[in-house]
Amino acid sequence: MIEFFAAIAVFLAAHVLPAATGLRALLIDKMGRPAYLALYSLVSLASIAWVIAAALGAPYVELWAPSRGTALVPLIAMLPACILLAGALWQPSPLSVSFRGGLADPRRAGLVAQVRHPVLWAFFLWAASHLVANGDLVSFILFASLAAFSLAGMKRMERRARARLSEADYAAATAQTAGGPGARLRRVVRLFALIDLLAGVLLYAALLHLHEPVIGLNPLAWL
Repeated sequence: MIEFFAAIAVFLAAHVLPAATGLRALLIDKMGRPAYLALYSLVSLASIAWVIAAALGAPYVELWAPSRGTALVPLIAMLPACILLAGALWQPSPLSVSFRGGLADPRRAGLVAQVRHPVLWAFFLWAASHLVANGDLVSFILFASLAAFSLAGMKRMERRARARLSEADYAAATAQTAGGPGARLRRVVRLFALIDLLAGVLLYAALLHLHEPVIGLNPLAWL
């Protein structure tokens, strides 16, 4: 359990401290945004891999018994999560998580125009659905922490964007998600929406295929 809690602490520190201490801005200034994002992605992947490995090796303490019903929750939730992730990660999203800087093109905003934080919502859906599916103590601590981290990150990202962007750019960014669902849907270019959908389905299929060899659990075993 000590390694598990250490891994979670490192994961959270890697995602909070760079911005809180000014290290993120310093590294971007020295390395450039693309190089920093590449390094940050490697650190994020390494830290989450350590968290998962430590969780798999921790003692099993059952809180509730897994069942077919609980197993269906991530199978359903991960499809929209994959679509959100695949469709938004490479789109400019000045208010949230993205590999590209700048403002999103209003004509090609895609999923960024539907929800303000698509990548963080994808991460939340992953964590919350796996919280339900895994009924042990370590999984509860892990996925509850990551789900809360995702929700808290949305407000943190918006505060950071307000401090970084000009008034005009901030207003333009927030305007993309203004209005009801119908108004937001009309901002999506149909072709790009289909590409986002296809990419998300392919990612979902890949995760299903890789889950057992990587994690050791077959997500379809209860079906």
